[in-house]
Amino acid sequence: MLVAMTDSAHTPLSCPACRVIDAADGLEDGNLFATIGRSLKHENHVVESLKRAQDRVADGITTFAGSLNFVYIHTIWFGIWILLNVGAIGAALVFDKFPFGLLTMIVSLEAIFLSTFVMVSQNRQAARADIRAELDFETNLRSEIWSVHIGQSLGVDLTHVEEVVRQAIEGSKRQLSEDQGSTS
Repeated sequence: MLVAMTDSAHTPLSCPACRVIDAADGLEDGNLFATIGRSLKHENHVVESLKRAQDRVADGITTFAGSLNFVYIHTIWFGIWILLNVGAIGAALVFDKFPFGLLTMIVSLEAIFLSTFVMVSQNRQAARADIRAELDFETNLRSEIWSVHIGQSLGVDLTHVEEVVRQAIEGSKRQLSEDQGSTS
């Protein structure tokens, strides 16, 4: 079992593959990443455990406000409001004369609340993205450690592999920047 070490007073690791991972930061001090010992959880379970009732309400409102049903209901509501208040159905039913100040105030208040619900949902989506990034990091780290151990067992020259990876990353970044430069 691979255990994360946090105290720099530890002696170097005895496993050759672990020593390669340890030395990857430029200092072979016996310390590995602290995230190795943590178990991974599925992102949705983590997010669901963090959701509170008010978050679910905000998500529900935001989901409904982003639907065509919301547009249809508002179109009908505005149409009826305007027809009533221009006297098309009867002058006795007019309660908000043109320029429809009451309607304007209601729609403004609705916009304030809807924008708040959208921001609450966006904040939680950002938190979800952070959780996903952390889980991706842990998965990538776990994969790298397994790969190094397998490579070590197979007798692969790990220094050569790391050099090839470095060159591939640099080449990829260079190509990306050239592609972006030609599209600007």
